[in-house]
Amino acid sequence: MNKKIVIISVILIIIIGIIGFSSDEPSEKNSPVFHVTLADPNLYVNGVYSDAFTIQKGDYVFRFVPNGSSPKILSISLDGDTFDFSEDFELVGTSHQTGISEYFTWDYDGEKKISISKIQEISIIINPNEETMGSVSVDILEN
Repeated sequence: MNKKIVIISVILIIIIGIIGFSSDEPSEKNSPVFHVTLADPNLYVNGVYSDAFTIQKGDYVFRFVPNGSSPKILSISLDGDTFDFSEDFELVGTSHQTGISEYFTWDYDGEKKISISKIQEISIIINPNEETMGSVSVDILEN
């Protein structure tokens, strides 16, 4: 009787482990089509960061990982054959009270959704508006 309980328990643990492992695999929609972490002033040329990448037709969204020392205004421009986008994202801190302390979370406010009509090469320019010492990560994800 005890052997059956142990065997059934082991089988259940294995099944739960397999289900949990398969659900942790990243989905393609969560994979960035563009990613950069700007944490070194040497990444900027003449005060701006620029790069190019290929993007498929579809809807996308910006995701940022800022902190309190990130640039206050992050200007981003995207340019392609049939696509132009420009936005000045503003760093906004949200205060959280825990009863014994206060902390802030940070995000950039601005239009974060873009729609691409066809596959194309996109040039991206990120301008931290002379604040090259603060770090920020910028992702473009399929929506």
